[in-house]
Amino acid sequence: MIQADRLCIQAGGFHLTDLSFHVPQGAYCVLMGRTGSGKTTLLESICGLKPIAGGRLLLDDRDACKLKPAARGIGLVPQDGALFYTMTVRQHLEFALRIRRWNKADIARRIGELAELIELEPLLDRRPRGLSGGERQRVALGRALAFRPRILCMDEPISALDDESRNHLVGLLKRVQQDTGVTALHVTHNRQEADQLADLHLQIVDGRVEQSQHA
Repeated sequence: MIQADRLCIQAGGFHLTDLSFHVPQGAYCVLMGRTGSGKTTLLESICGLKPIAGGRLLLDDRDACKLKPAARGIGLVPQDGALFYTMTVRQHLEFALRIRRWNKADIARRIGELAELIELEPLLDRRPRGLSGGERQRVALGRALAFRPRILCMDEPISALDDESRNHLVGLLKRVQQDTGVTALHVTHNRQEADQLADLHLQIVDGRVEQSQHA
């Protein structure tokens, strides 16, 4: 669950004020708005990567405004995937689990689950440089989901893909979200993508957030 109550965000000379919206637990929410409207700034503030200047942010009924990013229980898929080219796919999926000190048996079990869920089994021992754009985004998705976050934030995760890869990943994203029950917040500028995925639409218009259910 994500609940914003009169949220105020300032990043340099850019600011958003008095933002209020509610994303129920288990919903797939798409955030839209014109270029420069503040979509990524809002997403990063929810994740704890940009400061919140005022108002209240609840994540699963916890006040998150002063929580560090790692304490917010959010998996993040950045726009470019942000993969490490020296690491294999398996190592990417293991990363969040190792820093949380999971034991080896639990890590191995979780990697097996993720590889099946996100169709990564043939890629586990490969490095990102040899992967397609769609494959790299699946790795970024798997890494974000590895520690079983309750909230998944994605910044235009499929905007750079060709039509075939985009259509495949749209289907995969919806299936993964339904299978895991994670609350998803997905930034996009693509209306068709939003209509295919969203239970709930948020749109930033003139510095305000407008909210509507998917018809």
